[in-house]
Amino acid sequence: MNNNNNFNYYIWKTIVDNWDANALTDYQGATLQYHDVARKIEKLHIAFESAGVKKGDKIAICGRNSAHWAVTFLATLTYGAVAVPILHEFNAEQIHNIVNHSGTRLLFVGDFVAKDINPDEMPKLEGILNLPDFSIMLSRSEQLTYARENLNMMFGQKYPKAFTKDDVHYHEDQPEELALINYTSGTTGHSKGVMLPYRALLGNLDFALTQLGSKVKAGQTMLSILPMAHMYGLAFEFIFSFCNGCHIFFLNRLPSPTLIAKAFTDVKPGLVIAVPLIVEKIIRKKVFPIIQSNRMRLLLQMPVISKKVKEKICEQVYEAFGGRAYEIIVGGAALSKEVEEFLLSINFPITVGYGTTECAPLISYRDWKEFEPGSCGAAIQGMEVRINSSDPENIPGEIQTKGMNVMLGYYKNEEATREALDPDGWYHTGDLGTKDAYGNIFIRGRIKNMLLGASGQNIYPEEIEDQLNSMPMVAECVVVQRNEKLVALVYPDQDEAANFTMDELQAVMEQNRVNLNANLPAYSRITSVELQSEEFAKTPKKSIKRYLYQ
Repeated sequence: MNNNNNFNYYIWKTIVDNWDANALTDYQGATLQYHDVARKIEKLHIAFESAGVKKGDKIAICGRNSAHWAVTFLATLTYGAVAVPILHEFNAEQIHNIVNHSGTRLLFVGDFVAKDINPDEMPKLEGILNLPDFSIMLSRSEQLTYARENLNMMFGQKYPKAFTKDDVHYHEDQPEELALINYTSGTTGHSKGVMLPYRALLGNLDFALTQLGSKVKAGQTMLSILPMAHMYGLAFEFIFSFCNGCHIFFLNRLPSPTLIAKAFTDVKPGLVIAVPLIVEKIIRKKVFPIIQSNRMRLLLQMPVISKKVKEKICEQVYEAFGGRAYEIIVGGAALSKEVEEFLLSINFPITVGYGTTECAPLISYRDWKEFEPGSCGAAIQGMEVRINSSDPENIPGEIQTKGMNVMLGYYKNEEATREALDPDGWYHTGDLGTKDAYGNIFIRGRIKNMLLGASGQNIYPEEIEDQLNSMPMVAECVVVQRNEKLVALVYPDQDEAANFTMDELQAVMEQNRVNLNANLPAYSRITSVELQSEEFAKTPKKSIKRYLYQ
């Protein structure tokens, strides 16, 4: 292969160039080198071919991040089949529906998923294979059974001497060819199958290699925490890192705050890809309690001492993320204004990107040294962004984008495709934003989340929630509208709440409400606060499923 206009060319090139380097490691587990990955891909290709899988057939992957998840994904695309990544957090019924809707022929599953699914609910599926060892869980095909049972023999017959770099040959993809169908978790209740062509994967990869490839060197370690069935984690923690010759560690267990903190310390990633929740928990739990002491506040008010204190704080926060990252890129949801302002005040290397599954996923980004506070960067190479507003700098309008990264449409859903993609190829994101004279994009809310005030005013609940989240004892919140009145649903910080009675807790929240309303226009003030006994239900990228609370 020598056509760098193909996505699969980059998979081939990184394997050949990094043949003996470490590639994929299950955290605290086994490591595969690039040549090991190539061998496993080739064995899966032999199995696919023997089982009668054709180019364009669907192969689904559902399990926690792991080296074998990654190998299966690479094998699917380099064979010319269509990958259907399924979030392992989906329940059994959702998994069944996606497999059936997509017309999947083979399904690869992790241990936890294997226990929950019912093969009888997926009647057209030809086989289910276990991700840990590629053993067969279910086969409805004699060809598949034979191929798996005799795979090592078949591999040996095909390569009787040795499997070398010269034996690596992959499907040469076309720009508009379907590469994968990604079913959105969504916060609106219904999943849609986003059809992503190879050009969209290539657009994101080309951007990452151009912008970040020189800052994260081949051989550096990377940590994969975000679900690979979600485009943000798939595109940057995995695809970019692999094609850049990095050594990727997969957090293949439930990512608790303690485990994430230890993994950062152990792996020391060269780049951190994160959702706001991860960053905010580290800052609120480890840093804010220290800097909000009377002694620290006094020191921070003294100009000469303040600079040294901030440098020390920055160093400590940097170490919490492993101490080697070029920058921390936050995406997937809005970063708390309070946390962002604090990190920028200590000159911490953080930046915010913006994207959607429909753009595989990236739309905008800026390097941390050029990042404009409050923004989510500017349109990346190959993408255009416009604001559907009479005054894009001052009046929020829908963010619309066009370019290399945009999807083909929604699988088997022409109506939804027509709503999202206009005849000129502009994708309508459903997000509200403004854009300054330098091209920086500022998210102002979701059109679907926007509430209408009693006199027709537009109310953006995210802006209210951002302020409330920074108030005492608030862990997370959702603002809803009831009979034209705004109500804040609050899940309190459990560590702090343990020391208070329910009456005292309610009194704290009432004071929060009073203080919050003092900063809000009359039409968007909160009338009451309702305490929640459980965390809000969330999507895998940790966005609250707002539709459940409306």
